Amino acid sequence: MNRFHRIAAVAVVIVALVAASCGGGDGSTNGSGGAGDRAGGKTTFDVNLTEFAIAPAMIDVPSGTPLTFKVSNDGTTVHTFSVHTEAKVYETDQIQPGSSVTLLVDALDPGTYKTSCTIPGHEDLGMVGQLMVGGSMGRAAMASGGAAPSMQASMGAMTADQMAQSHKASVEAFPAKTEGTGNVPLKPTIQNGVKVFELTATEVKWETSPGTFVDGMAFNGQIPGPEIRVQQGDRVRIVVNDQMSQPTVVHFHGMTVPNKADGVPYITQDPIMPGGYYVYEFTVKDPPGIYVYHSHFNSTEQVGKGLYGALIVEPKGGAWSYPEVRVDRETGQITSYGAPPKIDVETTLFLGDGPLGYVLNGKEFPATSPIVAKTGDWVLIHMANDGSMLHPMHLHGYHFEVVAQDGFPLKDPYMADTLVVAPGQRFDVLVRAVYPGVWPFHCHILPHVEGPEGMYGMVTALVVR
Repeated sequence: MNRFHRIAAVAVVIVALVAASCGGGDGSTNGSGGAGDRAGGKTTFDVNLTEFAIAPAMIDVPSGTPLTFKVSNDGTTVHTFSVHTEAKVYETDQIQPGSSVTLLVDALDPGTYKTSCTIPGHEDLGMVGQLMVGGSMGRAAMASGGAAPSMQASMGAMTADQMAQSHKASVEAFPAKTEGTGNVPLKPTIQNGVKVFELTATEVKWETSPGTFVDGMAFNGQIPGPEIRVQQGDRVRIVVNDQMSQPTVVHFHGMTVPNKADGVPYITQDPIMPGGYYVYEFTVKDPPGIYVYHSHFNSTEQVGKGLYGALIVEPKGGAWSYPEVRVDRETGQITSYGAPPKIDVETTLFLGDGPLGYVLNGKEFPATSPIVAKTGDWVLIHMANDGSMLHPMHLHGYHFEVVAQDGFPLKDPYMADTLVVAPGQRFDVLVRAVYPGVWPFHCHILPHVEGPEGMYGMVTALVVR
């Protein structure tokens, strides 16, 4: 019996992350990169750029060692390649098609760093990725007894045994324990009939995978922030404290709120300065479903680093009214919509990318959390994308029912096994857990989830006992 099935038997599972890369350069220099003492132990990595991708999509490098990137533009238009650190951005000049350059990068501390093409629009088209410094995948390979192949190594640079060992190590590290858990329900206090929730924004070190700590921003020390649950008609007060080094605000994404509670700096309110607070108050008017609260100040950084969380509007009485979609298995046609089933398992899944890497609920492989159910259970999954990229989420072995979008129940629910979730979108999907086993559930942009070294990134599993 393999490890996955032993995990399924005890209903404990988890799968997780890493990232992707982008490229660039000029024609002969290192652009704005470089500097520092390069004597002793520099490591060289090949990077190839095309429209609109980078190979390898993810680069794993050692810490404490100056790095050299040999960047080739194999595409038909100009590109650049950059490595983003807190101290500076190492960037090539523009690389002409068919040309190559060298980018020198000083030794970096362990962590996850963004790589990208800085030509306007190219990052949005997919030329963005990750540099994993002292990453968990190399450690996992060493723990398995094999060589620690660099994450940047191409398939041709790894032996079949190395590939198999690395892939096995990535699976056997699952489930892995890390510090910090997000989505923990936040219990309100009641003041004169008003549900009062308190959120405090802080800067944290967040462990995305075993041994990998990145700079994050968290509400109440969690990424995603604590889950807030309310009902239609509730009067809600949310007190937001800023204990960070920069201002912030909170926007209630998808919620119908008074203008002064919309959370947009200098439009609906002044920003919350460090050490300050702001009180948001409104009556819940929206239908049951998943909504999101997140920063709307310096949001590229603040949301990317973790300042987001779920606001669930629960149905009164606790029973979700999403119908069962009945399908003729021979023709694949929907035949009818049955009565709403009793939900046995309810969970929230945030999709994220950016400074934290490619994460599900703030965690990468091998530290994502499983969705665990018993045979016959109905599973309701609230999905929200607070990243900056599209993520087509695919479930193995099952078709799920897409029953709501952006908090609104669909008049005609439909069946799917892959659902594209755009930035800012939310979906509710139903799964009838009828097939026992461990079934991967992952983004189907493959550089977000798997390479020759094994699974990483935006992967979890539906575990049916």
